[in-house]
Amino acid sequence: MKQKATIRPFGLREGLALEFKEAAAALPQSLFETVCAFLNLDGGLIVLGMADDGTVTGVSPEAVDRMKTEIANLSNNPNKLDPPFLLFPHAVEIGGKLIIKVQVPASSQVHKTGGVVFLRGEDGDYRITDLNRIAGLVNRKLGFFTEQHVLPHLEMADLRPDLFEKARRLMQGRAPQHPWAALVPEELLAIAGFVRKDMFTGKTGYTLAAALMFGTDEIIQSAAPGYKFDALLRRRDPDRYDDRLIVRTNLIDAFDLLMGFVEKHLEDPFYLEGTASVSLRSRIFRELVANIIAHREYTSAAPATMVIYKEKVEFKNPNVPHGRGPIDPLNFTPYPKNPTICKFLIQLGRYEELGSGVSNVTKYLPFYAPRAGAPTFNEDDMFTTVVPLAPIAGEVGPHVVPQPESQPESQPESQPESQPESLDRRVLLSLRKKPSSKAEISMILGQKEVSGQLNKIIRGLVRQGLVEYTIPAKPNSRLQKYRLTPAGERALKERFGEENR
Repeated sequence: MKQKATIRPFGLREGLALEFKEAAAALPQSLFETVCAFLNLDGGLIVLGMADDGTVTGVSPEAVDRMKTEIANLSNNPNKLDPPFLLFPHAVEIGGKLIIKVQVPASSQVHKTGGVVFLRGEDGDYRITDLNRIAGLVNRKLGFFTEQHVLPHLEMADLRPDLFEKARRLMQGRAPQHPWAALVPEELLAIAGFVRKDMFTGKTGYTLAAALMFGTDEIIQSAAPGYKFDALLRRRDPDRYDDRLIVRTNLIDAFDLLMGFVEKHLEDPFYLEGTASVSLRSRIFRELVANIIAHREYTSAAPATMVIYKEKVEFKNPNVPHGRGPIDPLNFTPYPKNPTICKFLIQLGRYEELGSGVSNVTKYLPFYAPRAGAPTFNEDDMFTTVVPLAPIAGEVGPHVVPQPESQPESQPESQPESQPESLDRRVLLSLRKKPSSKAEISMILGQKEVSGQLNKIIRGLVRQGLVEYTIPAKPNSRLQKYRLTPAGERALKERFGEENR
């Protein structure tokens, strides 16, 4: 009798960072013990629908969506997981069977489930009841995760209301029914982990992470005087710069500012994944920008830098290393340096999940810069990522754009750069086919939502007469769309060299 082959897709055994659980139609009773244990130690991956030996047993297709919803809801419920840590599981098909992957990062807080603290060991999850061991765990996290330092004099008045509103819109863009989107600022800060008890004074207060995410620029510089992101363009002379952006503002706006610099100086070649248009530049660089924001050591005086050279883009950020040396994209365990900040950026849709930056860069770079070589990731006191761009000799890669004349710093600190001409062209091209709303334009460009940058681009095109309203009498109508004008068509041909095909 022919033996049926078993499927073991991970090729690994359960251990400190990997747990398999059978779950045909319901969540395992021990699921949140493992979630709690991973949060309290170094994080890990839980795979539902697999036996202990790594054989795929599968999850019933009818149960997948329900189980994913239950995981999200229970992880956000302090009666099940205290404090909550919102998780978003993913379903994957392997060999015709469905499994559910739950990536659980390390947390900067100590978590309980059922009133009990769990830790991860080689043999599984075990209870911690000794108060001295729990105190040791707290001290370990405080020493490593500086984002959790309580700022005793930080108050709600020091935080910007408009940033809470922007965060709400971003969360709804990621998940229309996001459970945090309807919370008032005080509730959001508490459930997202920006509030904690100072173990030395016994008082509860807002953390450094809260100041960095929502604070005014003055408060941020007072709380983290060494915090700075320095973006440089060095195509003409590697010892000087052609353009520069310095960012010292809140982390929500910092992402948009740094991505604006990327979009200004790196082209976005057309690419189809299946039948869908995918922004390679976004897939590669948005997560690298999110990574230097999420994993920077904010108590360090060294700046985090992003430097665009002719042949590469290099990211460096001060780091408290969890390990040292090169990272193998095919065999590594992601570890957050600022778990609260990291978790919140994921909820905002800034990137997919912990570790996705390394995997997405490795996956999409060969299409963005063919034959340019593999990216490198090296962890030390400075975490360094190098993304090669150089084409082979004599060729011009899709990422190469005309070099601007050398110029001084293009703006004051924390202000957006002038918008990239390539985005003007892409908006005009999208409207050449048919009139579209902002949301439709955003989808055509491969964006998850209408960004502030896109709003600015469209307003500028309207002012120049290249684009016009379809309902000019009601500029703010919810039915408003935009269409290309004859002047816009001429601009496509004369300024951008785009003939109407």
